[in-house]
Amino acid sequence: MADTLVSFKECFELVADARVVERSTYSLHSILLIAVTATIAGADGPEDMAKFARHKRDWLKHFIDLSSGVPSHDTIGRVLGMIKPKQFQDAFLAWISSLPSLHDADGKPIFIPIDGKTMRGSYTKADKSDMLHIVSAWASEQGITLGQVAVDSKSNEITAIPQLLKMLELHGAIVSIDAMGCQREIAAKIIHGGGDYVLQVKGNQPTLQAAIEASFADADKIDNADEAAATKSKARRHTTREKSRGRVEVRHYTIRPLPESMSSFGKKWKQLTSIGRVVLEVERDGKATSETSYYICSIDAKVGVFRESSRRHWGIENGLHWVMDVVFGEDGSRIRVGHAAENMSFLRRFVITPLKRDTSKSSLKQKRKEGGWDTAFLENLLFR
Repeated sequence: MADTLVSFKECFELVADARVVERSTYSLHSILLIAVTATIAGADGPEDMAKFARHKRDWLKHFIDLSSGVPSHDTIGRVLGMIKPKQFQDAFLAWISSLPSLHDADGKPIFIPIDGKTMRGSYTKADKSDMLHIVSAWASEQGITLGQVAVDSKSNEITAIPQLLKMLELHGAIVSIDAMGCQREIAAKIIHGGGDYVLQVKGNQPTLQAAIEASFADADKIDNADEAAATKSKARRHTTREKSRGRVEVRHYTIRPLPESMSSFGKKWKQLTSIGRVVLEVERDGKATSETSYYICSIDAKVGVFRESSRRHWGIENGLHWVMDVVFGEDGSRIRVGHAAENMSFLRRFVITPLKRDTSKSSLKQKRKEGGWDTAFLENLLFR
């Protein structure tokens, strides 16, 4: 525990304290440790953090100096609003990277979905026109948020993604982004960073989408006409079927090398190697729906890798975002002072990592409650 606690303190020395240190009663490290432990234990903002610190003062005194009492919620909120988000994120990631159980040593690619989420409670105007939009990168297998950028609306997501890519180590990674990020400049940045991309294509790239649709229509005709010579079109296919709570989902994955008919696109898009398609069929209560998504990829036409990348991206949309709203109540947060909203958003995503590292069968919500009740459990999550 001592080594991990020292590591925590050392990593947060990376964060510049914008206060006049000589006039500050509490160290930055002390306030941040309160923020982390309280958030794990169910705190949703500075007021909860201050209350947690008052109730758990005797336990916290083992780790930080509280000889002058417990910091007020105003102090905690002001400090969280002053910290530069990039430094805040770097410190957390440096600490997380020191935990060896989170390293992927099996040589498999690291899947990094990038997606945005609007914080619906973060507006300051009556017309709610300036809600923050958080664009996050999520290492899905490791359960780590690798970085995020805040912008004032979803329409600015295109400008946020290049900023986010600069923060990431992309070597050996496969980055997946929805149609908003299907831009040639973004594809090039991923390749130049040493990674690969799987980008969804929709109406914002109409000519590209039409070419992909036509290419798969041709592939289907070729393969259907000669079933004995499977994948004559060089298309690779895989189907999965999942059933849960009366809902049946069937996904048909297809990927093929970039066809000759699309060679002109290969010259425009950096290292464009293959195209993909996912057909999702859903049946529930006797009703059936179908949805088709198309992708451009820099990966080889291996259906297993394509399937995994698509599945991981679906995971951030329906897993991480759901957790933020249901487990952490992010949509109800009204924090919007300085950098506090962005820093709180990252803090929530960060504490998912120690919660998921715990191998008990309790839900994330139950683990947060247990962290509030049992300091031994909380200590184990953070320091062992």
